[in-house]
Amino acid sequence: MSSTLKNLCPGEPPLTEDNLGTQEGKVFIVTGANTGLGKELAKILYSKHAKVYVAARSETKANAAIEDIRGLYATSKGELVYLHLDLNDLRTIKKSADEFLAKEQRLDVLWNNAGVMVPPAGSMTAQGYELQLGVNNIATFLFTRFLSPVLITTAGSAAEKSVRVVWVSSAAAEGAPKPAIDFSNMDYAKDEGQWQKYQRSKAGSILHACEAARRSQREGDRVLHVSLHPGVFPTDLQRTMPGWQSRLVKMVGREPKYGAYTELFAGLHPTIENGDFVGPYGRVEKARKDLYDEALGKQYWEWTELQIQGYTQKPKTDE
Repeated sequence: MSSTLKNLCPGEPPLTEDNLGTQEGKVFIVTGANTGLGKELAKILYSKHAKVYVAARSETKANAAIEDIRGLYATSKGELVYLHLDLNDLRTIKKSADEFLAKEQRLDVLWNNAGVMVPPAGSMTAQGYELQLGVNNIATFLFTRFLSPVLITTAGSAAEKSVRVVWVSSAAAEGAPKPAIDFSNMDYAKDEGQWQKYQRSKAGSILHACEAARRSQREGDRVLHVSLHPGVFPTDLQRTMPGWQSRLVKMVGREPKYGAYTELFAGLHPTIENGDFVGPYGRVEKARKDLYDEALGKQYWEWTELQIQGYTQKPKTDE
């Protein structure tokens, strides 16, 4: 609730469909673009003539979203393309990345928008990770890893600071337990509440973004890494909140397109610098201090790398 109160008056978004220039010729991926903030972001990008890959698990839902968006912007010169992406199963991620790379030689911005929020207790990925950790952090990290070469190549010829990875976090990261990552309990053998697990996963998104930014800067690959919290919006989560909290969120929350404006700013505004953290609805601010800790970021990065070992190559097929 402190995060909600902090963002009672975030101001008007500086970058919207009204002042965004043409994106013709650019290629974007928005994960989870079949619904919610991702769909709102895809609408804006497509309306400005971009080629947008709608990365989602359900082809039916993604195609329904694509048809809906096409109907809204019949004169767009852009493209909307479905890309299968199942962040619940690490075995499938390389195939999804390879499908994209077989079609494209550039990628201007990857929005890591898809995520899981407070699923039923005991929910796990195909590999047995707690679902929020597995989807929001490990699989997202792996997908980004596979796409890093094309991002670096694109950055070599694109406008300076225009090629980016946007790691979508949440205001919930601010309330994550301290330390934000408990390396002695990554399997949650010592159980925590679902909300705490969500907070930790969103803190992990910021840690990944900050460490990626540091590595990018050292290696000079010209790809920017940005994290954000999109804002406060009414969601099904309110069903588990006390009544006064639910009413507060409904009172201060805005329509989902404002969350898309936050993501739009992080991905396309020219003032963004490597490692920035963006708050609603498009302002650079600071995340919680400990999430910038270089030792913690490095340790979390290396832990995640260990988890993806064995999933970076195509699986062997039976003879």
